[in-house]
Amino acid sequence: MLELFLTFAKIGSFTFGGGYAMISLIEDICVTKKKWITHDEMMNMTVIAESTPGPIAINCATFVGYRIKGLKGAFAATLGVILPSFLIIYIISCFLSNFMEIKIVADAFRGIKLAVGLLIFNAGIGMLSKMKKKLFPIIIFTSSMLLMLYSELSGFKVSTVIMMMTAGLIGLIYNSLQKVKK
Repeated sequence: MLELFLTFAKIGSFTFGGGYAMISLIEDICVTKKKWITHDEMMNMTVIAESTPGPIAINCATFVGYRIKGLKGAFAATLGVILPSFLIIYIISCFLSNFMEIKIVADAFRGIKLAVGLLIFNAGIGMLSKMKKKLFPIIIFTSSMLLMLYSELSGFKVSTVIMMMTAGLIGLIYNSLQKVKK
Protein backbone atom coordinates (compact mmCIF):
# COMPACT_ATOMS: atom_id res chain seq x y z
CA MET A 1 0.00 0.00 0.00
CA LEU A 2 2.78 2.38 0.92
CA GLU A 3 4.62 1.54 -2.31
CA LEU A 4 1.50 2.36 -4.35
CA PHE A 5 1.04 5.64 -2.49
CA LEU A 6 4.70 6.67 -2.83
CA THR A 7 4.91 5.65 -6.49
CA PHE A 8 1.91 7.75 -7.45
CA ALA A 9 3.00 10.59 -5.15
CA LYS A 10 6.26 10.67 -7.12
CA ILE A 11 4.32 10.73 -10.40
CA GLY A 12 2.04 13.47 -9.07
CA SER A 13 4.98 15.52 -7.76
CA PHE A 14 7.19 15.55 -10.79
CA THR A 15 4.84 15.65 -13.74
CA PHE A 16 3.69 19.01 -15.00
CA GLY A 17 0.97 19.39 -17.58
CA GLY A 18 -1.81 17.22 -16.25
CA GLY A 19 -2.87 13.67 -16.92
CA TYR A 20 -1.79 13.37 -20.53
CA ALA A 21 1.76 14.28 -19.57
CA MET A 22 1.62 11.68 -16.78
CA ILE A 23 0.66 8.79 -19.08
CA SER A 24 4.22 8.29 -20.28
CA LEU A 25 5.57 8.25 -16.72
CA ILE A 26 2.77 5.96 -15.47
CA GLU A 27 3.52 3.53 -18.29
CA ASP A 28 7.26 3.63 -17.65
CA ILE A 29 6.87 2.91 -13.94
CA CYS A 30 3.80 0.65 -13.82
CA VAL A 31 4.44 -1.40 -16.98
CA THR A 32 8.19 -1.38 -17.56
CA LYS A 33 9.77 -1.05 -14.13
CA LYS A 34 7.30 -2.49 -11.63
CA LYS A 35 5.36 -4.73 -14.05
CA TRP A 36 2.12 -4.08 -12.15
CA ILE A 37 0.14 -4.06 -15.41
CA THR A 38 0.79 -5.10 -19.00
CA HIS A 39 1.13 -2.77 -21.95
CA ASP A 40 -2.27 -3.90 -23.27
CA GLU A 41 -3.85 -3.13 -19.89
CA MET A 42 -2.17 0.29 -19.98
CA MET A 43 -3.63 1.03 -23.41
CA ASN A 44 -7.09 -0.15 -22.36
CA MET A 45 -6.84 1.78 -19.10
CA THR A 46 -5.91 4.95 -20.98
CA VAL A 47 -8.92 4.62 -23.28
CA ILE A 48 -11.27 3.93 -20.37
CA ALA A 49 -9.75 6.69 -18.22
CA GLU A 50 -10.19 9.15 -21.08
CA SER A 51 -13.81 8.23 -21.67
CA THR A 52 -14.94 8.28 -18.02
CA PRO A 53 -15.57 11.39 -15.93
CA GLY A 54 -12.63 12.86 -14.07
CA PRO A 55 -8.98 13.61 -14.76
CA ILE A 56 -7.18 10.91 -16.71
CA ALA A 57 -4.23 10.62 -14.29
CA ILE A 58 -6.53 10.07 -11.33
CA ASN A 59 -8.53 7.47 -13.24
CA CYS A 60 -5.30 5.70 -14.25
CA ALA A 61 -3.97 5.73 -10.69
CA THR A 62 -7.28 4.40 -9.38
CA PHE A 63 -7.24 1.58 -11.94
CA VAL A 64 -3.66 0.53 -11.19
CA GLY A 65 -4.24 0.71 -7.44
CA TYR A 66 -7.41 -1.35 -7.70
CA ARG A 67 -5.68 -3.88 -9.96
CA ILE A 68 -2.84 -4.33 -7.45
CA LYS A 69 -4.54 -4.09 -4.02
CA GLY A 70 -8.29 -3.76 -4.56
CA LEU A 71 -10.28 -0.88 -3.10
CA LYS A 72 -7.59 0.08 -0.55
CA GLY A 73 -4.98 0.15 -3.34
CA ALA A 74 -7.24 2.34 -5.48
CA PHE A 75 -7.55 4.78 -2.57
CA ALA A 76 -3.79 4.79 -1.86
CA ALA A 77 -2.80 5.35 -5.51
CA THR A 78 -5.46 8.02 -6.03
CA LEU A 79 -4.45 9.89 -2.87
CA GLY A 80 -0.80 9.59 -3.90
CA VAL A 81 -1.35 11.18 -7.30
CA ILE A 82 -3.61 13.98 -5.95
CA LEU A 83 -1.88 15.02 -2.74
CA PRO A 84 1.37 16.53 -4.13
CA SER A 85 -0.43 18.80 -6.61
CA PHE A 86 -2.95 19.84 -3.98
CA LEU A 87 -0.24 20.73 -1.48
CA ILE A 88 1.88 22.62 -4.02
CA ILE A 89 -1.08 24.70 -5.23
CA TYR A 90 -2.24 25.30 -1.66
CA ILE A 91 1.18 26.56 -0.56
CA ILE A 92 1.51 28.77 -3.62
CA SER A 93 -1.95 30.25 -3.05
CA CYS A 94 -1.18 30.97 0.61
CA PHE A 95 2.02 32.88 0.03
CA LEU A 96 2.07 34.23 -3.48
CA SER A 97 -1.04 35.91 -4.80
CA ASN A 98 0.72 37.01 -8.02
CA PHE A 99 2.79 33.88 -8.58
CA MET A 100 2.71 33.94 -12.39
CA GLU A 101 3.71 37.60 -12.48
CA ILE A 102 7.16 36.72 -11.11
CA LYS A 103 9.36 36.81 -14.22
CA ILE A 104 11.48 33.76 -13.42
CA VAL A 105 8.36 31.69 -12.69
CA ALA A 106 6.65 32.82 -15.92
CA ASP A 107 9.82 32.00 -17.91
CA ALA A 108 10.09 28.57 -16.28
CA PHE A 109 6.48 27.77 -17.13
CA ARG A 110 7.02 28.73 -20.77
CA GLY A 111 9.78 26.12 -20.91
CA ILE A 112 7.68 23.59 -19.03
CA LYS A 113 4.87 23.98 -21.60
CA LEU A 114 7.24 22.77 -24.32
CA ALA A 115 8.35 19.81 -22.23
CA VAL A 116 4.73 18.88 -21.50
CA GLY A 117 3.95 18.85 -25.22
CA LEU A 118 6.86 16.49 -25.76
CA LEU A 119 5.75 14.21 -22.91
CA ILE A 120 2.26 13.94 -24.40
CA PHE A 121 3.70 13.34 -27.88
CA ASN A 122 6.06 10.69 -26.46
CA ALA A 123 3.17 8.87 -24.75
CA GLY A 124 1.19 8.84 -28.00
CA ILE A 125 4.10 7.60 -30.10
CA GLY A 126 4.93 4.94 -27.49
CA MET A 127 1.38 3.60 -27.52
CA LEU A 128 1.19 3.76 -31.29
CA SER A 129 4.45 1.86 -31.74
CA LYS A 130 3.27 -0.95 -29.44
CA MET A 131 -0.19 -1.18 -30.99
CA LYS A 132 -0.91 -4.22 -33.11
CA LYS A 133 -0.41 -3.18 -36.72
CA LYS A 134 -3.77 -3.82 -38.32
CA LEU A 135 -5.31 -1.81 -41.13
CA PHE A 136 -8.50 -0.71 -39.37
CA PRO A 137 -6.84 0.91 -36.29
CA ILE A 138 -4.31 2.62 -38.58
CA ILE A 139 -7.15 4.08 -40.67
CA ILE A 140 -8.97 5.31 -37.52
CA PHE A 141 -5.74 6.80 -36.13
CA THR A 142 -4.75 8.50 -39.40
CA SER A 143 -8.25 9.87 -39.99
CA SER A 144 -8.47 11.22 -36.44
CA MET A 145 -5.02 12.77 -36.61
CA LEU A 146 -5.73 14.45 -39.95
CA LEU A 147 -9.09 15.75 -38.71
CA MET A 148 -7.48 17.16 -35.55
CA LEU A 149 -4.68 18.76 -37.59
CA TYR A 150 -7.20 20.27 -40.01
CA SER A 151 -9.27 21.49 -37.07
CA GLU A 152 -6.30 23.25 -35.45
CA LEU A 153 -4.98 24.81 -38.65
CA SER A 154 -8.30 25.90 -40.16
CA GLY A 155 -10.05 27.17 -37.06
CA PHE A 156 -12.93 24.74 -37.76
CA LYS A 157 -13.32 23.21 -34.31
CA VAL A 158 -14.17 19.54 -34.00
CA SER A 159 -15.25 18.25 -30.60
CA THR A 160 -12.89 15.55 -29.34
CA VAL A 161 -15.84 13.96 -27.55
CA ILE A 162 -17.75 13.69 -30.84
CA MET A 163 -14.61 12.36 -32.53
CA MET A 164 -14.12 9.68 -29.84
CA MET A 165 -17.78 8.66 -29.92
CA THR A 166 -17.70 8.46 -33.73
CA ALA A 167 -14.52 6.35 -33.69
CA GLY A 168 -16.07 4.08 -31.05
CA LEU A 169 -19.25 3.69 -33.11
CA ILE A 170 -17.27 2.97 -36.28
CA GLY A 171 -15.20 0.39 -34.34
CA LEU A 172 -18.35 -1.23 -32.97
CA ILE A 173 -19.90 -1.46 -36.44
CA TYR A 174 -16.67 -2.71 -38.01
CA ASN A 175 -16.13 -5.42 -35.38
CA SER A 176 -19.79 -6.48 -35.57
CA LEU A 177 -19.47 -6.87 -39.34
CA GLN A 178 -16.25 -8.87 -38.88
CA LYS A 179 -18.03 -11.28 -36.52
CA VAL A 180 -20.92 -11.69 -38.97
CA LYS A 181 -18.46 -12.60 -41.76
CA LYS A 182 -16.98 -15.41 -39.64
